[in-house]
Amino acid sequence: MSIERADQAAVKAADRAHVFHSWSAQAHLVPLPVQRAAGSSFWDYDGNRYLDFASQLVNANIGHQHPKVVAAIQEQAATLCTVAPGFAVDVRSEAARLVAERTPGDLDKIFFTNGGAEAVENAARMARLHTGRPKLLSAYRSYHGATGTAINLTGDPRRWASDTGTAGVVHFHGPYLYRSPFHATTEREECERALAHLEETIALEGPDTVAAVVLETIPGGSGILLPPPGYLPGVRAICDRYGIVMVLDEVMAGFGRAGRWFALDHYLDQDAAPDLVTFAKGVNSGYVPLGGVAISAAIAADWDERPYPGGLTYSGHPLACAAAVATLGAMAEEGIVEHAAHIGETVLGPGLRALAERHPSIGEVRGTGVFWALELVRDRETREPLVPYRPRGDEGRPTAELAAACKRRGLWPLVAGNRLHVVPPCTIDAAEVEEGLAILDEALAAADAHTTAGATSAA
Repeated sequence: MSIERADQAAVKAADRAHVFHSWSAQAHLVPLPVQRAAGSSFWDYDGNRYLDFASQLVNANIGHQHPKVVAAIQEQAATLCTVAPGFAVDVRSEAARLVAERTPGDLDKIFFTNGGAEAVENAARMARLHTGRPKLLSAYRSYHGATGTAINLTGDPRRWASDTGTAGVVHFHGPYLYRSPFHATTEREECERALAHLEETIALEGPDTVAAVVLETIPGGSGILLPPPGYLPGVRAICDRYGIVMVLDEVMAGFGRAGRWFALDHYLDQDAAPDLVTFAKGVNSGYVPLGGVAISAAIAADWDERPYPGGLTYSGHPLACAAAVATLGAMAEEGIVEHAAHIGETVLGPGLRALAERHPSIGEVRGTGVFWALELVRDRETREPLVPYRPRGDEGRPTAELAAACKRRGLWPLVAGNRLHVVPPCTIDAAEVEEGLAILDEALAAADAHTTAGATSAA
């Protein structure tokens, strides 16, 4: 089959014959063949356009086919496609400098990986080696990747099938006021009680056994759960009290997604910076796989005189780093981070809140920048989720019908659990946002039909 001449049927047939897809029951997959993409949209082989309200996997921050990034990859490919990590390369050094320029405090050394999961793996390794302690703490409502340590750090149901129970990971409850595990009624109560719970967990586990607290700055896949004011500074203070490394996972929330270069910029001052920051996705919008760890001076110094026991063949791959340099340059030159903040504040956020006034299936609207979620419920009074925590079989039908309704209307959604995540590219314009909101307004009728209000109306 010629790639240039492939039609939709041939692409679909080859995929079903040979491609093993992630997180999927293979026999039930019907993947959409995609032919091309540009800006905030992509097209199938029949010419149907889909407005990408998922940014693929929340990684196409700069949009599809940004000309500056495409040109940078092409130019790098013509000069130096690949070289081992041990060499000094201009684009690798520049990519590291540009990331370090935007990290807080003294996180000035960058270890490059192939993606977010490997970034988390290496951050965990660094924390354990730095402290000489075995345990890692992470939140139940979290996702940190699908590799060995990262999947055990993950709190959501994707962990269950691979949880060894011996990985040295202890989970705790992070703040989540809408469904507060602490019976809090205000953000202040939620913050204080969540911090007390974390410190008690550390005390019960033994502070001298805990290497790191690993947190998504804003938990993304678990619901875009913005931490209450004071929570992350409180975690920093607890970590300092017990000599624990603070790791912030910015894989999803970083590089403009939350309307700042890093989501942590919303919550932490320079003098309260984390010790390690993991990143990936938006650093080059996924054009070529790239992730990394930003490392504080104290931790980086551990390996001044001894080798760091870790590495990857493709660490700092030239094509990936060229894409990162171009992405970060374009984001700065074109004011893309500021644009994401403005779109969220003036169009996307107000538009989603307006939808909540019309649709009984929306229990809460949360977000910042172009990082939003609608919490979907059967009943606003009881807050019963539209689907269970881990839906099985027909239990997931309400959100499946919502996703299908979006796709029929030309919107590609991101549905996770009982939530609809609204995470378009940082470059999306106001007209495209309004287009997407109008589609959601129609599609949400599919979710409303499964609410108590919808059942009453139907009766």
